[in-house]
Order: sequence, then structure tokens, then C-alpha cells
Amino acid sequence: MVVASNGSVNSSTSLFHVGVILDLTSTMGEISESCISMALSDFYEIHANYTTRVVLHTMDSENNVVVSASSALYLMKDVKVQAITGPQESTQASFVIELGEKARVPIVSFSATSPSLSPLKNPYFIRTAIDDSTQVKAIVDIIQSLEWKEVVLIYEDTDYGNAVLPYFFDAFQEIDVRVPYKSSIPLDANDDQILEELHKLKTMPTRVFIVHMSSSIGSRLFINADNAGMMSQGYVWIVTDGLSSLMSPMNSSAIESMEGVLGVRPYIPKSKKLEEFKVKWKRSFYSNKTIGEISEPSLYGIWAYDTAWALAMAVEQVGILDPQFLSSNTTNNLTDLSSLGYSSIGPQLLQTILSTRFKGLSGDFHLVKGQLESFAFQIFNVIGAGERVIGYWTPMGGISRQLNTKKLKNSSSMSSLKTIVWPGDSTTKPKGWAIPPYGKEKLKVLVPAKTGFSQFVSMERDPPLTHKAVNITGFCIEVFRNITNILPFGLPYEFQFYPLDGENLRSYDELIDQVYLKNFGAAVGDISILENRSKYVDFTLPYTDSGVTMVVAVKDNVNKELFSFLQPLSFGLWMVTLLGFICIGLVVWILEHQRNPELGSSPGQQLQTSMWFSFLTLVFSQREKIEGISTRVVLFAWMFFVLILTQSYTANLSSILTTQQLQPTITDVEVLKSNEYNVGYQAGSFVEGFLLNYLHFDKSKLKGYGSPEEYHSALSNGSDNGGVAAIFDEIPYIQVFLNMYCNQYTTVGRVYSSEGFGFVFPKGSPLISYMSMAILNLTDNGKLDKIKKGWLQNQTNCKRSLSISTNQLTLKSFGGLLSMILGFIILSLVGHGLQVAYGTNWQQALWHKITYSIEALKGMPPVTEVESMELTPRGAEHRDEAIVEVGKGVTSNQDSQ
Repeated sequence: MVVASNGSVNSSTSLFHVGVILDLTSTMGEISESCISMALSDFYEIHANYTTRVVLHTMDSENNVVVSASSALYLMKDVKVQAITGPQESTQASFVIELGEKARVPIVSFSATSPSLSPLKNPYFIRTAIDDSTQVKAIVDIIQSLEWKEVVLIYEDTDYGNAVLPYFFDAFQEIDVRVPYKSSIPLDANDDQILEELHKLKTMPTRVFIVHMSSSIGSRLFINADNAGMMSQGYVWIVTDGLSSLMSPMNSSAIESMEGVLGVRPYIPKSKKLEEFKVKWKRSFYSNKTIGEISEPSLYGIWAYDTAWALAMAVEQVGILDPQFLSSNTTNNLTDLSSLGYSSIGPQLLQTILSTRFKGLSGDFHLVKGQLESFAFQIFNVIGAGERVIGYWTPMGGISRQLNTKKLKNSSSMSSLKTIVWPGDSTTKPKGWAIPPYGKEKLKVLVPAKTGFSQFVSMERDPPLTHKAVNITGFCIEVFRNITNILPFGLPYEFQFYPLDGENLRSYDELIDQVYLKNFGAAVGDISILENRSKYVDFTLPYTDSGVTMVVAVKDNVNKELFSFLQPLSFGLWMVTLLGFICIGLVVWILEHQRNPELGSSPGQQLQTSMWFSFLTLVFSQREKIEGISTRVVLFAWMFFVLILTQSYTANLSSILTTQQLQPTITDVEVLKSNEYNVGYQAGSFVEGFLLNYLHFDKSKLKGYGSPEEYHSALSNGSDNGGVAAIFDEIPYIQVFLNMYCNQYTTVGRVYSSEGFGFVFPKGSPLISYMSMAILNLTDNGKLDKIKKGWLQNQTNCKRSLSISTNQLTLKSFGGLLSMILGFIILSLVGHGLQVAYGTNWQQALWHKITYSIEALKGMPPVTEVESMELTPRGAEHRDEAIVEVGKGVTSNQDSQ
């Protein structure tokens, strides 16, 4: 028992018994015990007039869960402690917290940081440290900023190690970072077991490791990693605060093996009080052989100091003389656990501790929801036997070189930090992954062995080793080479053909299987991206056009003999034109037969001449003179129509007689099925399954071919002669085929969706993102189009110029002009009718008639009746008589007046 007091303890002084459970055999336990003692000594030296004193009862947990629980039970039942600080490990704290709940004794821990221990779920548990889950976001932001896509978690197999894993998994899932493996190492693992696990990690492609361990096992992990060659260039190690907060207590050999490691730890603001404490602590314990190499207390020691200070403050505020420990049972023969009483001041002490605030060594001591509130994290880099702070992370400001809580989160970047020295004394950011077998050999790239469609993949083999390539070319190969040239790192590789026995490839699925089984690191060629294949391997973004379409033969659809001259105009236009000539003849006769002697004397002769005159407009050789202006307007419009029609007819007929008007022999998939025609596809491709399962063709009607030449032969023969009526394939192959055989074949029907060609890598390969980004770059700068044009479009001198359909001139083409002519005809005929009815001055007569009608409606004088007589058909002949009669009427009226 230790009475923490620098003043005398008199009868008026209240003693508060507080238990301390630590692993006194560990460095952390020794440091924590010393810091707690110094905290109470300093507290009562400053507050000598306080009426309470904390009495410490320290128990050694021996790093054992059972011993820790037994110690807590003893302290509560026999010593009657009012609070317990500890235990040291999260694994030990779980049962002790349950005892605290039963006895109403606050359990105050400065080192049990596992998120599985929640003050919200355990009211009597107080954490005067930062929850481990708060640092997850800081580490995730580092990974995201450095653009690594895979990490491996290495953790100790304890509650402390396991509890934080779900937080890492969730956070990495949000930023699309994979965790392909998690390595669990028991606390009691020997060096051989650690080395075995490290060698397993060494055989994996991921090179980014996040270590969440306590110092006891973590220090041995890095010593063995250094011995295994895993602290060399290309590796990335990031440690959580379980190790980074205990760097100083670790021995020098462990720290030297960690050179290049990145770490995060809670930020402790510098203060005069902290610096004075460090000097005092180092002076007090400098001669201690157990911790003689330690230069300063750890973060947990600082938290332990503030915890003891907070307890002393809370005890003074409670201030009860001789607090009691009440019994909860009166029965006999009870076990130690069931006979455990409860503290009379426990609830009051609990609330007082939770509300305590002061400026401690670690900064502002302020508990939020039962635990210390996180403010910021330091990011440091282990260099040599020491460390250097390279930046900070805050929840609001993200990553920054200087501590800045106002910085916008989305501006976080590791590039703003100080220079990082990575393992292997390198300042170049590691890729974060390695190529199997991880840098010692080249990446083995599988290429399909085939003879057809050499524009995509073409090879020459070395006879002694048929799977080795002497020379390999083609569109897919050139795209791959261009991509590897613009990667931000070197990618050594070698091509190998499949099948290895020198035979041609039977199915592209065999390539997928080889990559899936990791016999090869990649597959390059005209390999289609399919959903079922994506379940086993990863594809890059597509680098070709996508889709499956049908190609068929074409035939000349125009008969150039007999009545080919009728083809330029549609039947409707021919009929309307013929009726137009007749109509124009009738209009000319109507408008001209009364005043034009050139049309003839008899009605029959006039009509015949008018009809002849109308048809002569076709060749513009009319001899008869036209008298009426209306007739001339109608003829002008009609002759303009005839001019346009004849010119268009001549041009279209010339095109028909000199150009092939080609039509596909098959236009629809249903025609192939209903007529039971044979259908072709590229052997070994997924198109066979597409035709069977999606389009539901009879398998007996499907025929596989391997080259454009075989396509041509099969389509030329036709389905009845052992060939096919149509061939289905992906668009890149069809484009090559059509470029080779001009004007003989064409695509018809719909384009069925597919993803195009992509490069194949094992599931989870980190190369996928780099390769896909490079494909986008090639597309954006136009390089991919140039490669495509060179290999797939310029391989022949073919100039395709076929016209798939005849463009007949229809009635709709001349609808506007014919409407205008009809309008002119109607207006001319109406004018002629009015002239016949009212004479040559029919316009004036019509105007007077309209005027008279308006004035009559208004009640105007009847004198206007004189003028109105001119409107009658015979008004001109009886005008004088009407005037005399009107005059007589006017005179008689005057006499009567």
C-alpha cells in the first residue's frame, strides 16, 4: 500500500483506496507505475491543503487474464477500493469491467484502447485514452493519398488486435481498397512461427502492411522481418499507435530494424509542464537498470499521469470521510464473487471523474462519452535509430504538413508532407505490390496461339521450344507494348504462347483458366470481356469497339434490262406526272379556247391542240402562242416542275445504270431460323454459346471458322452448298473481314452488346488500375486510334463504295412544287370564271358589288343603286333606263315635299 501524500495525514483527512492493476514485468507497466506515483506526488505537493488523499494498492497482473481478474476481485472485496486504474491490456479489462459494474466501482483505464470495450455499453468503464478506431481514418487517408489499392493487415491475436479489424475493413471498402489477406500472430508465438508467417506474406504480391500490435510482439515482428529481407526497397510498413506510442521503450535493435516505417500516434501538444516532467522523470529513473535505455516516458505513461491527477481531483470533490463499501447479500456460504459488496460513493465518484476537466500533460483532459476526445494524430517516419515527424492528420483538416484544423478535408495529400524515407533507404514511393515471382523474374504473359485474324495476334515460333516467341506482332500486342511504355514504373515481361504443345488454341476459356490458376501473370490478345469470365479473373478497361453483329453476302437488286428506265421514279410519281400533263392541257384549253385562234376553230381541235401543247412542255418545243396572263403563270410553274423532274430523273437513271445497287441476301435473324440456314462463327470464341443460348439457334446449323478467308469461302458457297448464309462475330473481326472483301458483304440487323477486348490479370491484381488508366491515356491522346488504323483498317487497298438501297424519287420529293402548281391552277380558273360572268371589267364590278352590299347593310341612300346596276350580268345594257326611272322617282318626291 502506498499513501500518496506529501503532507501529514491527520484525523480529518479522508483516505480513498484506489487499486492499480499493471503488468509490472513489462516496460510499459514499470513506466506507468512510476508516472502514476509521480502524478500523485506532484498533485499533493501543489494541493497540500486538500482534505483527501489517494491510497494506491498496486497489483501485478503478470500479463494474465485470470490473475488480473483475481486481483480486481481481491481489491474490491478485501481492500474495499473505491476505484481501479487498469488493467493494462484490453484482453484483461473485459472481466474487470464486469466486476466494476457489480461493485459500482469505476474502472479507469489509460491503456485498454480496444473499441470492443465501450464506455457507452459499460457505464462504470472510463477510458482516459483514445479509442483505437479513431486512428483508422488517419491510416486510410494515407493509403488513399498514396493510391495503393491493396493492403495486408498484421495484428496480434488478442482482443486488442482483433477488435479494430472491422473498422479497417469498412473504411477500406469505402475507398475501394482490397484486403486480400490478414495475418494473425499469437502473443506467445516464437521467432520460428513469426518467420513462417512472414515468408507466407513474402510470396504474395501485396507489399503494403499495416501492423496493429503491442510493443512486446511488434518489436520481434520487425526484427524477424528485417532478417527475412522484408525491410528492403519496395516494401511499405505502417504501424498503429500500439507500437508508435511505445517507440522510446523499445530496444535499439528493434528500432533500427524499423527504418523506413511510417507510424501514426495521438498528438501531444508541447508544453513547459510536459518538458519539465520529462526531465524530472528521466532524472528520477535514469539509474534504473530495467529501463536504463529509455530516454523518455511513453504516451501511455503520460496518460497514466493525467489519469492519476484526474482521480485525485475527483476524490477531493467527493470529499467523504471514510467511504463505506456496502454488502449486497446476507446469505451464508457465498462464493467470493456473489458476496462482493458495492461502493456507497461509486456513482458519485463516477460522475465526478467524467466531468473533471484540467490542462494535463497530454493537453486538455476532457472526457466525451466516457473516453478521451481525439484531437489530432502525428505522422512520423522511423529514420536510423530515431524518428522524424513529417506531418499531421486531423478529422477536419486531413493530412497536412503543419497542424491545421481549418483545412478542407478533400485537400489532403501526402505530397505536402516532409520527404519520406522508405525501407531500403529509398525516397521513391513504392508501388505497393510486386509481380510474381516478385521482382526476380519477368512477368509471364500468355498469348493465344492461332493462325486466323493475324491482324490481332501474329507470331513466329522457335521450333525447339514451340511455346517461345521469336517474333510477335499484331494490334493487341502493340497496344499492350504502348501501355507498358507509359506506366509510371518498369514492367519487365515475356510472352509465351498457349497451348504450350504448339497446337492452335481451342478455346479462349483455356487462357482464362491458366491465369486464374496463376500459372501465368497475365494474358494478352483478342480476349473478350465476359461476365462469367470476370468471376475468375480481372479485366482491364476495353480497348476495342464492343458488340456482336451479323454479316451476310450482298447482291445487285436492280434489273438493268427492259424496264430499268422506270426505276428512278416511284409509281406514284409516274402517275401524278401523267395526270399533271392532262390537267395542264385542260387548263390551257379552258383559259385560251375563247380568245386564242391558234388552238383551232372547233372544240375538238382546240382540245387536241391544248393536250399536245401540254406534253410538248416536256421538251420545251411549243409553237402555239399563249394570250392570257393566267395561262402563262400556270405554264411557268408547270415548266419549272418539268425542268426539275427531268434533271433529277436523268441523274438518278445514270446512277442506277452505272452503280451497283446492292441489297443484303438476309436481313433478319428470324429468316435464318425459319429457313434453317447454316450460320457461322469464329471457332473457340464465346459467340458459339451466344448463338445457342441467346439467339437459340439449332446447334447442328452452327459452323466454326478460323480466318477471314474461311468466312469468305463459306458465305460464297451459301447454306445450300455446305457453307453458311450468315456469320456472327465481334465488330473488330467483322471490320477486318469487310475491309478484305469489298462490296461483297455487309452487316445487317442489330448490334448485340458485348464489352470488347481486354487484358487479363489474376483476381485482385494491382496492375489492373494502372493498365486501365494507361488505356484511357492512349484513347485520349489519339494513339489508340492510330494503332487501330494501322492494323485493322489499312491492311488492304479496298475502297468500299457499295450502295445498299436505291434512292427512288417519290411523290413526297415534289410535294411542295406540285402544291404550288395546283394553287396557280385554281386561282387562274376562278379568275377566268369571274371574267366570263361579269365581263372584262369583272374586277371593278366585283368591287362595286361588295361595296354596295356593305352600304346596304349600313342604310346608305339608294342612289348607290345606280352603280350597283353595273354588277348585274346585263347591267350595262339597261343602265340608261334605270337612271331615267330613278330620276322620275326623285322628282316626284321633291314635288310632294
